[in-house]
Amino acid sequence: MKQTFTMLQKIKQLFSILWPILVAQITMFSMNFFDTIMSGHASTPDLAGVAIGSSIWVPIGAGFGGIFVAVTPIVGQLIGAKREAEVSFKVVQGIYLALFIAILVIGGGAIALDSILLLMGLENSVLQISRDYLLALAYGIPALFTYQVLRAFIDALGKTRITMMIAVVSLPLNVLLNYILIFGKIGFPALGGVGAGVASTLTYYCMAFIALIVISHHKLFSSYQVFKHVYRISLQEWKEQLKIGLPIGFAIFVETSIFAVVALLMSTFNTVTIAAHQVAMNFATMLYMVPLSISSALTILVGFEVGANRLRDARQYSYLGMGMSIGMACICASILLLFSKEVAALYSKEAEVIKMAQHFLIYALFFQLSDAIAAPIQGTLRGYKDVNITFLMACISYWGIGLPAGYYMANNTPLGASGYWIGLILGLAVSAVSLFARLLVVQRRQKATRVTQ
Repeated sequence: MKQTFTMLQKIKQLFSILWPILVAQITMFSMNFFDTIMSGHASTPDLAGVAIGSSIWVPIGAGFGGIFVAVTPIVGQLIGAKREAEVSFKVVQGIYLALFIAILVIGGGAIALDSILLLMGLENSVLQISRDYLLALAYGIPALFTYQVLRAFIDALGKTRITMMIAVVSLPLNVLLNYILIFGKIGFPALGGVGAGVASTLTYYCMAFIALIVISHHKLFSSYQVFKHVYRISLQEWKEQLKIGLPIGFAIFVETSIFAVVALLMSTFNTVTIAAHQVAMNFATMLYMVPLSISSALTILVGFEVGANRLRDARQYSYLGMGMSIGMACICASILLLFSKEVAALYSKEAEVIKMAQHFLIYALFFQLSDAIAAPIQGTLRGYKDVNITFLMACISYWGIGLPAGYYMANNTPLGASGYWIGLILGLAVSAVSLFARLLVVQRRQKATRVTQ
């Protein structure tokens, strides 16, 4: 098929899909940010309990939630191939799968949670808050996973502004619920950090409900009639979605869990070092929302172009996204370099914490370049439905190279805690290089396949 857009039109198209995703990603991340900040104003044990609970939940939630990203390239390719009639079945099966996985996560958590927390050697007050915070969050997992399927469907249609608006509405609701439940306002008891977990659960259900209403009644989605039919569970369809989604989910889990493991390994250092590490890592994660959003936009655009057999357009989008990501990383790095003290001061008033956090934030500069290359390529490869090799590369880069190197440098060299940061940077760099090599292979293979057809 002929090329649809000029290069300028492609840039506009990429940006029009990207910026709502970016706003939505930052907004979703901000919920965890406000959970931590507001719990800290309740008490130090509440801050520690929520921070520990989040370090456990984030990689698990992100990893399992990543499975449902599979809906985006599946739906995108169906639409690109003019097979819209199959979309509703795929989405409904995704919801069934999400609810089933939610039950597994809740059941597994109920069995393993106490053992995991006891292994950390936490103070009793912190352990109890972490446990109750996670239990409160567990009630919201079915709603969260359902919303992620619905969001993947909405995004696959390129209507990213809708999911952005859902996130924008949900953030102030979450902050308000935090305020009421953490501090005990308008007649509610003060739950401390546990209130943040209850607030998140209530917010997840609101988000899922809004998405259901939008898909059921908005004219943009009415032609797909997603909820018109009650389909039986199709294990074959689950298998297809898991074939794409599991490697995505595991790759996300591998990437996010290594940061949680490093945070736990940091517990051998003093309190100032631990606090400074959390500050720098939290802000670095916020900056990561930029390449992550570009990655999501590329999954949508590349998936659509591949489905329409416009492989040249798919390649152009992949390099446009990478260039945009690198440019944004340079801007973010410059801001971080100039205002590292001010950034650190947002999190703490202690001079020692601020000084050490500034030191760690310099390492975050190097995070930006590797992430700026790796994340867009991951999104592009998902658009091609090439996910298995990506998962293996993540395992090798982070767990086979980054973590062992960081552990060695932190414990056997004068670098100390900085060794973990250098190890993580090394793992990210290896991941970026290997993913770029994989992208070249996939694109050449696609081009060769088209030539022989």
